[in-house]
Amino acid sequence: MTHDASPAPPTAALPERRAVPSDPPTTGRLIGIDLARGLAVLGMYSAHVGPDVTVGGPVGFLLETARGRSSALFALLAGFSLIIITGRPRPRTGRAGRQAAVRVAIRAVVLLALGYALTALDTEVDVILSCYGVLFLAVLPLYRLRAATLALIAASGALILPQVLYAVRKSIEGGAWADAVVQADPLARISGTDGVVELLFTGAYPVLTWAPFVIAGMALGRLDLTRPGIRARLALTGGALAVLGYGGSWLALHLVPHALTTIASATGGGSASSAWWSDTVGEPENGTPLAWLLVAAPHSQTTLSILGNTGIALVVVATCLVVADRMPRLTRIATPVSTVGTMTLTAYVLHIVALWLLTDVWHLPLIDDETMAALPVLLGFIATVMLLATVWARYFRRGPLEYLLHAATRPARHIT
Repeated sequence: MTHDASPAPPTAALPERRAVPSDPPTTGRLIGIDLARGLAVLGMYSAHVGPDVTVGGPVGFLLETARGRSSALFALLAGFSLIIITGRPRPRTGRAGRQAAVRVAIRAVVLLALGYALTALDTEVDVILSCYGVLFLAVLPLYRLRAATLALIAASGALILPQVLYAVRKSIEGGAWADAVVQADPLARISGTDGVVELLFTGAYPVLTWAPFVIAGMALGRLDLTRPGIRARLALTGGALAVLGYGGSWLALHLVPHALTTIASATGGGSASSAWWSDTVGEPENGTPLAWLLVAAPHSQTTLSILGNTGIALVVVATCLVVADRMPRLTRIATPVSTVGTMTLTAYVLHIVALWLLTDVWHLPLIDDETMAALPVLLGFIATVMLLATVWARYFRRGPLEYLLHAATRPARHIT
């Protein structure tokens, strides 16, 4: 089963702060952003609980479309949330700015620990929360930059960092330096993982190639999304990036001699013909060939995949903003989805704990992901999370874990 370890953006339930840094925060929210978060949750559930994409048909296509792109959307929205904490549309400065930075740092540490706690449950989900913790710390120094500057940094990262990651991974394949770092890494000993090396380079979600998504989300957070024409420009930009990423990969794989055969050989006969957009291509088994950099599969950690996934994420956000602004009836119908979007950390942790209880503790034959038998299970998970979120939101402003995370940052108020 392919697992899209899309995390819940940890700050999803915070109210959006529209005031200038010196003013008290308001309780207003961008409903379209919550709707996008909720859709990302449903995509995440489909990857972890639903049938495998090989079931084919319309269901298989929808599942395949969600795989990987949901995690990219979450990462982008995590960057948006970071900007909400540090001041939107203008960054907080002075004492308020220092307090906001400390709140982000505390959240990062909590996410790091929570991510390793969920990893210790040993489910089949690749937990990304620890990666989020490191990402928040890595991009925090950028929070005062303007949207254009953040977008330029995100684009530069997408162009450069995947090649850096490829070179680092090749050096790991040919040397023992990574093992030496792991042995000396206290985080590796405490967590029972490869620690920093895994977080930065060798894990399913290396910080090096997921930072561009978060920085792109920070750029999005700096924009005035109520400005006339901004949503259309977001959709057009997203569409162009998707065509550049996926279309560029398709062209490269068909024009570069032996690219498809090399990738098929490296993945043990994987579906190389779908490598320009789908995770069904698999992963390299015995070393990563240079031709892999032409792939745009969602989890391939390449420039083309980052461009394509960012493009799809921007189109989804733009569409959700338009729906929330101009289609009140559809927005009301989608309220359970957007409500889930206000407590995505809770939804993420809840579904991993549920999977652990059902499969590892109670040993229920829960998921046969090779057939459509898993579809009722997926629908049950989706219906449950929407019901719980809707009931909770009638009485509380934040989700339960969002409340705890917010409480953990209260010491930041004492920063002068």
